[in-house]
Amino acid sequence: MDLKNQVVLVTGGSRGLGAETVKAFAREGARVVINYFQSEEKAKQLEKLIGLNALAVQADVRDPDQVQSMFIKAKEHFGSPVNTIVNNALVDFKFDPVENKDAFLIGWEDYHRQLEGAVRGALNTIQAGLNDMQEIQFGRIVNIGTNLFQNPVVSYHDYTTSKAALLGFTRNMANDLGKYGITVNMVSGGLLKTTDASSATSEEVFQLIESSTPLRKVTDPAEAADAVVFFASRWGRGVTGQNLVVDGGLVMD
Repeated sequence: MDLKNQVVLVTGGSRGLGAETVKAFAREGARVVINYFQSEEKAKQLEKLIGLNALAVQADVRDPDQVQSMFIKAKEHFGSPVNTIVNNALVDFKFDPVENKDAFLIGWEDYHRQLEGAVRGALNTIQAGLNDMQEIQFGRIVNIGTNLFQNPVVSYHDYTTSKAALLGFTRNMANDLGKYGITVNMVSGGLLKTTDASSATSEEVFQLIESSTPLRKVTDPAEAADAVVFFASRWGRGVTGQNLVVDGGLVMD
């Protein structure tokens, strides 16, 4: 299915990588649902910027009822069901190497919060869209991961563990849903410059990454967004269960 015929949901779509992903899909002619939890003003601004092909909808991805309602609103608004899902929402986390909890301080509640946002959130969106995807025998799901679970240069225990779990989730879903024409992949960026989540990161850390990366630059959110669009496009139709690391070559897998 061409991108212009897709209805794309981007969770956490009002800021950072989510906003760049929304713009990238809109650029290709797709209709885009901008999911937000708290950032209503930014979501509405992005909706206005894109125009008729965008719809901003508030929902907490951890709540299956709210997610189901969001899918219904999108289908009613666009006259077509959501058939492409980008699970990007990040719940209550900042990349702050100074305030980050180490092994002495990290608690199970911290892990649980990130697992709820990453894995439960992805489960809720997939299950909300699955019946329509099965009916049309088409679906594209892209989960947002991180290169930190392959190279934990900073021990963000809770965040990194949740994203590692999300990769296992991605591959199981890919295996289970392939028979319905649904692909499930992951895009794992490095530390992106600059998003709200990375705003607490010092310039020294960014410089260290820049000097260690073959491309000698920190990855821009728009570059990661283009990789997400690839998985939803016809060029990615034969790929499923994969994790594409988009970090300028810092991690080579």
